[in-house]
Amino acid sequence: MAHGANVNDKQRPPSRSSRRTDGSSRNGPRPERGNFDRANPDRGRPRKKPAGRDTTRPEPSLPKREGDRIAKLLARAGVASRREVERMIEDGRVTLDGERLDTPAVVLTSLRGVAVDGKAVGAAEAPRLFRFHKPSGLLTAERDPKGRATIYDALRNALPRGAPRVMPVGRLDLNTEGLLLMTNDGELKRAMELPSSEIPRTYRARTFGDVSQEQLEDLMDGIEIEGVRYGSIDANLERRTGRNQWIELTLTEGKNREVRRVLEHLGLQVSRLMRLSYGPFALDDLPRGAADEIRGADVAQFRKQIMRTAEK
Repeated sequence: MAHGANVNDKQRPPSRSSRRTDGSSRNGPRPERGNFDRANPDRGRPRKKPAGRDTTRPEPSLPKREGDRIAKLLARAGVASRREVERMIEDGRVTLDGERLDTPAVVLTSLRGVAVDGKAVGAAEAPRLFRFHKPSGLLTAERDPKGRATIYDALRNALPRGAPRVMPVGRLDLNTEGLLLMTNDGELKRAMELPSSEIPRTYRARTFGDVSQEQLEDLMDGIEIEGVRYGSIDANLERRTGRNQWIELTLTEGKNREVRRVLEHLGLQVSRLMRLSYGPFALDDLPRGAADEIRGADVAQFRKQIMRTAEK
């Protein structure tokens, strides 16, 4: 409404005197009832409803899809994570009834007839989770083209008898030691690795150099290093001897070499790095190179919780 306008100055409809006696108006001749107005072909016709879905009729329910995508089934069976399974399919390593698959979009109700690298895949087992105290000097990989030792070289003798084929949850660098979780459940692995799950990982680092607790507390706001943004890190000085100190750090992202890069950015040299815990699971006093299984009830409860978080 314009400033100063009178609320009573409303536009009035034209008076009867404005209409002409010949049946026409100022806007032109009025069409006779029932006649077609060529100038306004839609005049007098009822308006059509806009095209679209008819909300008055109940929409028929779509049939529920039976089965799951093959990548999901193979991940659940502990072959690999979904993403890794998709790469295996691209590489031609997965077959169904002897025929090589070229797409991960295949939907199956079971893994009957499915083989990976020529070996038949069995039915999915119950989710299992193991702790492994990874020593320094082992690669977190199934095999290494250069022939270097991997975690699986140590796991052959470390895992309990009857343990299924397992995959690492996350990674530890070659020279990083400590807790490495292993599981036969590809879906659980993926959910625990997702940054959105915000699972805390705690590390202890032995460093050389000068650093203050105030500098470490600034990491709570995150930090950007060479164009890479690292999220909040809770870091605390534990003990110091001269210019050597132990620092404990807890983070939720777990980007590649995150702890080392952040500490080196602060001018510190990292001489030893250990992972102490991953979520609710701690290394405790598990001997170096040893492995044990986490109780099934604890795994089931944790899996239910983390899968609910991952689906949000």
